[in-house]
Amino acid sequence: MSATAALMVAAEGGIIGDGRTGANLALGVGLLGLVVGWLALARAGGRISIANARTGGRSAIAMGLTGTALAVLHLATSSGGPGTGNGLVGAIVAVPLGLGAVLLGRRALARSRRDDRQPVDRTSV
Repeated sequence: MSATAALMVAAEGGIIGDGRTGANLALGVGLLGLVVGWLALARAGGRISIANARTGGRSAIAMGLTGTALAVLHLATSSGGPGTGNGLVGAIVAVPLGLGAVLLGRRALARSRRDDRQPVDRTSV
């Protein structure tokens, strides 16, 4: 199965389940991306000492993009409107969740790059 076919099956709700399955999947991935991005940002700021901020930032960006892509694909393939039970509202909510995860991941990467630079010692000239 190609990646495009797998995304289509996931967005349409898969082989089993109703139309909300694809939206729920996008919501879950976007929410997980937000959590990972928040933890990476906290790590880059020095508030927690678990994991690596750069890896967390990259993971948050990847999960955010995946969640957003699944949500947009579900929006494009769903029929009916809000309230019909096809998960349209869930997909609409999943788009900003995924984009928020991307922004948090990018901010964590930028902060970790800034903290990785070594300060220049100008006193020993």
